[in-house]
Amino acid sequence: MGSQKNRPLFEVIKPGLYTTVQDLGRAGFQQYGMVASGAMDPFAIQVANLLVGNRRNEAALEITLVGPELRLLNDVVLAICGADLSPSLDGHQVPLWKSFLAKAGQTLSFAAPKQGARAYLAASGGIDVPLVMGSKSTYTKGKVGGFKGRPLAKGDVINGGEAPQAKEKLAGRGLVKSGIPIYHNNQRIRVILGPEQSAFTEESIETFLTKSYQITNQADRMGYRLAGPKLRHKSGADIISDAVALGTIQVPSSGEPIILMADRQTTGGYTRIANVISVDIPFIAQMRPGDKVRFQAVSVEEAHRLYRERERFLRCLSVACGVTK
Repeated sequence: MGSQKNRPLFEVIKPGLYTTVQDLGRAGFQQYGMVASGAMDPFAIQVANLLVGNRRNEAALEITLVGPELRLLNDVVLAICGADLSPSLDGHQVPLWKSFLAKAGQTLSFAAPKQGARAYLAASGGIDVPLVMGSKSTYTKGKVGGFKGRPLAKGDVINGGEAPQAKEKLAGRGLVKSGIPIYHNNQRIRVILGPEQSAFTEESIETFLTKSYQITNQADRMGYRLAGPKLRHKSGADIISDAVALGTIQVPSSGEPIILMADRQTTGGYTRIANVISVDIPFIAQMRPGDKVRFQAVSVEEAHRLYRERERFLRCLSVACGVTK
């Protein structure tokens, strides 16, 4: 069945719009200025990996809006989770949120995006690229990690490891319908207010929590700039540079919020009006330019409760899929 490493999985016929290798990110190095990167939708990539028998933090391909065309070089069990980008195998539609067997010589392709923005393609045995600072994630601006530090290109050959279980046992696993997220183009996103909440007028806080904002074309893995009612500061937008997190919402002097995402900088000098809670990050990650977002404030305790609930779901799925490490 081949060695654990350097087992050819795919040849890239067409790279798609922006396809990169990602895992759950590069933790522990932001203090040195290295961004975390990682999957924009942490839920979808974890589920995809579990369905093919991989550990939750294994690398997968993050596919943005326009998918690639990949020729299979070995038999492998695959799972595609997240956005519906109309995947097909040799022209036959393949399911989302369910593992399936793909055979050497077949071609996996994608067509029109139907729902969401980013799909995650996991392969049994994972993606074999070097670990850089403990992660396989790609940070393209720094040319770090992933496949040569860049998005996939025509002619690339992607290698993988040996499947952790027999292919017959891995194929056909699916997520229950109630566990599959639905991505809307008008989405309610829950946030925790602060830490510079007091820097804004009371009217602006009310505006932020009651009005709708639109994702602009300035939206990428670093962050989403929003268009909508301007938010007013009491005495300026600048602060002494401080840490920012996944989902931090900054408001510069323009008064238009910016949601920081996976490739965000490590610190920022703009007021932080709120932070998207962890369980709603996937919904932001799946939004496209033109989509609308509304914010709802919740307590830290509620955010923790929702996070524990999602973690229990993923741990139960791990056990069901026989992934115990």
